Amino acid sequence: MASVADQLASSINWRAFSRATELKKRIWFALGALCVYRFGTYVPLPGIDPQVMAEIYQQQAGGIMGMFNMFAGGALERMSIFALGILPYISAAIIMQLMTAVSPTLEALKKEGESGRRTINQYTRYLTVALATFQAYGLAIGLEAMTGSMGPAVVDPGWFFRASTVITIVGGTLFLMWLGEQITARGIGNGISLIIFTGIIATLPAALASTLELGRTGALSPLFIVFLIVMLVAVITFVVFMERAQRRVLVQYPKQQRGNRMFGGESSHLPLKLNSAGVIPAIFASSLLLMPATLASFSAGAGPDWLATVSAWLGRGAPLFLLIYGGLIAFFTFFYTSIVFNPQETADNLKKHGGFIPGYRPGQRTAEYLDYVLTRLTTVGAAYLTAVCILPEILISRYGVPFYFGGTSVLIVVSVTMDTVAQIQSHLIAHQYEGLIKKAKLRGRRS
Repeated sequence: MASVADQLASSINWRAFSRATELKKRIWFALGALCVYRFGTYVPLPGIDPQVMAEIYQQQAGGIMGMFNMFAGGALERMSIFALGILPYISAAIIMQLMTAVSPTLEALKKEGESGRRTINQYTRYLTVALATFQAYGLAIGLEAMTGSMGPAVVDPGWFFRASTVITIVGGTLFLMWLGEQITARGIGNGISLIIFTGIIATLPAALASTLELGRTGALSPLFIVFLIVMLVAVITFVVFMERAQRRVLVQYPKQQRGNRMFGGESSHLPLKLNSAGVIPAIFASSLLLMPATLASFSAGAGPDWLATVSAWLGRGAPLFLLIYGGLIAFFTFFYTSIVFNPQETADNLKKHGGFIPGYRPGQRTAEYLDYVLTRLTTVGAAYLTAVCILPEILISRYGVPFYFGGTSVLIVVSVTMDTVAQIQSHLIAHQYEGLIKKAKLRGRRS
C-alpha cells in the first residue's frame, strides 16, 4: 500500500486542495455516504440467530462464502440487510452491456446519447430488482436449512421469514445502488467502485490480525509473515506499473497555410493503455461466478444432490472455478476494451481533423493498424489480469498460504485509488483554471 499512498501524496497539490471548497464538499459527502454503507453492514436481518450464523460462517469462511463476504464488506458474515452487497446491480449491468452488443434496439438506444443511456440505466435497475429477488429468495431457503451446534440459524422459518428476507435484502441492494449513484453524482470517484473498495478495505484489519495471530501461535513463522508482506508490496507495485503502462502511437498533422502564416505541422501521441478495461473484468468475472456458486453453496443441504456437486465444482480453488474465472476475466477484458475504444471511430476522427499515423493511410488502414496494436496490448493486459487474480487463489487452495488480501482485492483497491486520485486532480485543475479566469476578469475591469 506504500506505493499507492506515495502516489496520492505526490499527485495532489495540497495548497490548491485547501482552497478547493467544492472539492472538499464532494469528498465529505462521499465519506459520509460510505459511513452510512458501513453502518448498514451491521444491521442484521430479522429472524436470524447471530451466534449460530457466526458459527456456520466460520465453518465455510475459507470457501466461496469467504470471497463473497469480502466483496460484501463483512455483511454476509453478519447476515445483514446488505448481505448481497452491490453484486446484483453489477450482474445486471453485465447482462445489459452484453445485450447492448447483440441487440439492435439497445444498440440504437446507446447511440441516442444521454436519453438513451438513461433508458438503458432504467432497464438495468429493473433487472437488478429481478436478480436481487431471485438471489434473496435462494438465500432465505438456504438459511432455513442451516443448522449449527446451538440450533437452527432461523428462529421461526416459514413464508413470513422468506418474504421479510426478500423484501429486506432487495431493499438493501436498491439502497446501495442509489447510494452509489449519489456518490458518483455528488461525491468524488465512481460510487459503485468505492462501495466495493470500502468493503474490501474494511476487512483488511481483521485479516492482518488473523495473520499476526497465526504468527503468535507458531502456525506461521515470523520470516514467512515478512515474506508475505514483501510479496504484497511487490504485487501492489507491479499492479501500479501495469495500470499506468501505455503505448503511445505517433500522430502527425500536416502544415496548412492561411494567408501568410503556416499552421499545423505538430506531432502528438495517441495513448493506448495496456489495460484499457481497468478493474471491470475482475469485478464482472467475480460477480458472475459468485452468483451461482453462492446459491449452490446455500442450497446444497436442502436441495438435490446435483447442487452439492455444483457447489464442490465451483468451490474456491477448484480446477473448474479457476478455469471459468480465468476465462471470464480474459473475455471481459477484450469485451470491455472493445466498448471503451473503437478503432474505426478513432481513425475517422483523426481523418476528420487532418491527423494521420506515419506509414498508414488515413481511414481504413489506420483503423486496422489501431485494431492490431490494441489487440496485442489487450492480450498482454488480459494475461496480466488473469495472473494477478488467479495465482493467489492457487496459493490459497493448494499450499494453504493465508492470502486474506487476494489478487482481485489488490487489483480493485489499487485501481479505484488511482482513479479517485485522477478525479481529485481533475477537480483541482478545474479549480485553478476558474481562479485564473476570475483574476483575469478582475484585471480587465480595473484596466
